[in-house]
Amino acid sequence: MDTFLHWLQHETSGLLTLCAVGIAVLLLMIIKFRIEPFIALIVSGLLIALAAGLSVQEIVGTAQKSSESLLEGGFAGILGHITAIVGLGTILGSMLEASGGAQLLTRKLLAAFGERRAPLAMGLSGLVFGIPVFFDIGIFVLAPLVYVVARQGKRSILLYCLPLVAGLSMTHAFLPPHPGPVVAAGLLGVDLGWVILMGFACGIPAFIASGLLYPVWIGNRIYLPVPEDMLAAADAVAEKNAAEGRRDPGLGTVAFIIGLPMVLILGATFGSITLPKGSTALNVLTFFGNPTVALTIAVLLSFWLLGTRRGMTGKEISELTGSALRPLGMILLVIGAGGFFGKVLAETGVGEALAGSLQSTGLPVLVSAYVISSGLRIAQGSATVAIVTTGGIIAPLLHAGDYSQAQLALIAVAIAAGSIIASHVNDGGFWIISRYFGIPVKDMLKSWTVLETILSVVGFAMAALLSALVP
Repeated sequence: MDTFLHWLQHETSGLLTLCAVGIAVLLLMIIKFRIEPFIALIVSGLLIALAAGLSVQEIVGTAQKSSESLLEGGFAGILGHITAIVGLGTILGSMLEASGGAQLLTRKLLAAFGERRAPLAMGLSGLVFGIPVFFDIGIFVLAPLVYVVARQGKRSILLYCLPLVAGLSMTHAFLPPHPGPVVAAGLLGVDLGWVILMGFACGIPAFIASGLLYPVWIGNRIYLPVPEDMLAAADAVAEKNAAEGRRDPGLGTVAFIIGLPMVLILGATFGSITLPKGSTALNVLTFFGNPTVALTIAVLLSFWLLGTRRGMTGKEISELTGSALRPLGMILLVIGAGGFFGKVLAETGVGEALAGSLQSTGLPVLVSAYVISSGLRIAQGSATVAIVTTGGIIAPLLHAGDYSQAQLALIAVAIAAGSIIASHVNDGGFWIISRYFGIPVKDMLKSWTVLETILSVVGFAMAALLSALVP
């Protein structure tokens, strides 16, 4: 027994076996027993820690010093980095949604591009509005416009809804303040400004391939009409807005609110490259370009420009803010549990053993990150679980290497790209799209599943290409 424990806890093959069993238990709990991912991550982390021989004090601490334990430290480390960013981003998106900014943006784009280029307008709407808004909220808000445009165009609804969801999916996967890229950045220790730059550089070509080119091909081969009940719902929404006399915000105001935090964050990133350390200008850019500060400024401005100035009371804004934050609980719990799981892998030596094993295969870190994230995504369906688990596995690989911020950002993009591949029946997003656009399962597999795979593969291919070019 002692020999077995020594092998399990100290030999590379034993530690790799421990890691494999831990991940298998994690997937079994999520897939087979339908246990909430955050509980499954905690249980798997605890089992690995105990099997690796860590003391109870190291794992959970003592009554007097629990804050120094792996359990609390793992949660605190990652949540301290991402909670404020994700929360503020969610509030910002909620203000844009409630003000009618999304509908305004889409109508303006449709008017500018005309009926023939309506799919392009829908894709750009998803791309722009998807920056501050969660994926499912974007579908909920913009779906009625898709119904109307598809009815006017008299063509398959796939031609109009797929560009929209591709834009929403690209921003959700590759750009802050969405949880996935923010978590990946936190786990790998990379500046969010670099994640924004590389997210756009990799995500835009992926969006063009998956959201503009592929929908034209598949939309001309699968005809799906807009269901009558959806058209009735869209007409009801339009009548309700007309009856209420809703006054849309200005297009410039919407663009300003969406773009301000990104400009501030990128300003700090470029400032750190071009300005001398300790200079007043750099300090100013660094302060206002901190993601939490930048998003706080944008949120406060949205309260005034999109809320108070348009007749919303303080109570209405408060209620809107509270309702926007409620769905974040489960997301943050999964991310925190993933931080604990990753910390266990690092402290037990499992991470180093896995890192050495991956290095011996000769695969670049970026490829390993993508393959692991893709496998976890396909197996259990959650992009967040795929990202937090892969980040914990990959982080030890980075300690031995001399990676620049640009290279780390590309690895984060590769993890995010893997986390969206091959969306199928175990992914909640699959069913949201099927329900909102009336797409049967077999056609979802031909359209949405393929679209997400194209988005993933092209995004990763761009990350691999850029990794060979950036210092």
